[in-house]
Formats: sequence, C-alpha cells, structure tokens
Amino acid sequence: MQDPELIGGIVRGVLGTLREQRGALLPVLHGVQEELGYIPDDAVPLIARSLNLTRAEVHGVVTFYHDFRRKKGGRKTLRICQAESCQAAGSEALNAAAKARLGIDFEETTRDGAFTLRKVFCLGQCALSPSVMVEGAVYGRVTPDRLGEILAEEAARRL
Repeated sequence: MQDPELIGGIVRGVLGTLREQRGALLPVLHGVQEELGYIPDDAVPLIARSLNLTRAEVHGVVTFYHDFRRKKGGRKTLRICQAESCQAAGSEALNAAAKARLGIDFEETTRDGAFTLRKVFCLGQCALSPSVMVEGAVYGRVTPDRLGEILAEEAARRL
C-alpha cells in the first residue's frame, strides 16, 4: 500500500501538467497510471474535483477501459489475445499454459510481482494467431512451449 500523501502529490503533479488539455480525463488517467502503475481509488476524487467531473464519471471511465488498472500490477504484463482468430488457432491452450506456469488467473499478479496476466481482445495479428504481447513486444504463432520460452526470456530481462 502506498502512502496516500505520496499518491496525492503524484496525482496533483499529473493534473497540473494535463488538466488544461481539451478532454483531459484520458490523458490524466494515463499519466497517473504511468507514474503509479495503476489508478488508486484515492486518486478518483482528486481527479474528479480538478476536472469538474463527478466521481462516478471518473470511476466509470477507469472501469470501462481494460487498459486502466485499479490495483498495482506486475513489473511486466502478459496479454493473451482472445479474439476469434486466436481462439480458433489455440489461445485456450495458451490461457491454460500461462495460468499453470505463472500460478495465477487473469487479472492477477504473481507473488514475486514479476507478471500480471491479462486478456486482450485483439492484437491485430490475426495472420499470426495465436498471439501474445509482453510489454509492447508482440509474438505470433505462439504455442504453449513457446510461451514458456517467452516468459523465461522476459523474466531474465528485469525491468
């Protein structure tokens, strides 16, 4: 758990930089998540008040978009595509392999804080299905064995 005063200071810093932008809510939320790794519940009222929005409006945006996290994630995020093409090519086997190898379910983080497992609904790599993404690197035609290799390579590269 992070210090609420520290969180408030970071959120106020992001707001000071971005609040005057037209449609500032999304840039502010991205900025807070970039700084903290997630959008803490304590940040919602600060953001709402600063942007003249209700808490419900800010909360609604945070919970609507899958890329916003409400709790701190791992140092790296493994995203497994769940789109139809990837499903047809074997993403269910990747889901099972990732869960078994990491010992977590989707939207959870490994005990050591190394990985968070997330679903994504298209990586734009349908010709290379099934595909996964780790920290912006997209891998195509991934088998469960190749997924194990990718995770080992990524774990060796500490952030």
